[in-house]
Amino acid sequence: MGCFKKIFNWMATRVACASGHPTAFLTAVSVVLVWAVTGPLFHFSDTWQLVINTGTTIVTFLMVFLIQNTQNRDNEAIQLKLDELIRSTSGAHNFLLNIEDLTEEELQLIKKRYSELAVKVREELKIGKKDLGNPEIRLSVEKEKAAASKKAKAQKPEK
Repeated sequence: MGCFKKIFNWMATRVACASGHPTAFLTAVSVVLVWAVTGPLFHFSDTWQLVINTGTTIVTFLMVFLIQNTQNRDNEAIQLKLDELIRSTSGAHNFLLNIEDLTEEELQLIKKRYSELAVKVREELKIGKKDLGNPEIRLSVEKEKAAASKKAKAQKPEK
């Protein structure tokens, strides 16, 4: 299976690069023009219309998978590069490494912390303080989840 994956990745990368090239666009335009010009020759028949519909549907169907594959790999590479920048930057929060693997709830809690920091910094800028330094941010997701769960239980009426 590993060999198939290598071949597929190689092919997906090549096809994605080729399909994004101006020559590919000109080829596609040429195919559509040839199809349109041949309309009168085939009396604009159902078969004539079916040729372009089927051809474009097949190409679109296959391209979805190839493009998704290249986007997945590109996204993974970007995430790894960002992780390396976080890891190697003094004062950065290593907690943010692999943040894309967190749940939506955990991401929202972290976003809330950064939003609170942004508001605080803007207020401090208004009174003349500088936006320098690396303030500590509480990123204790587990504590936040436990507190939210406890709050929800306290608000829930008992039966």
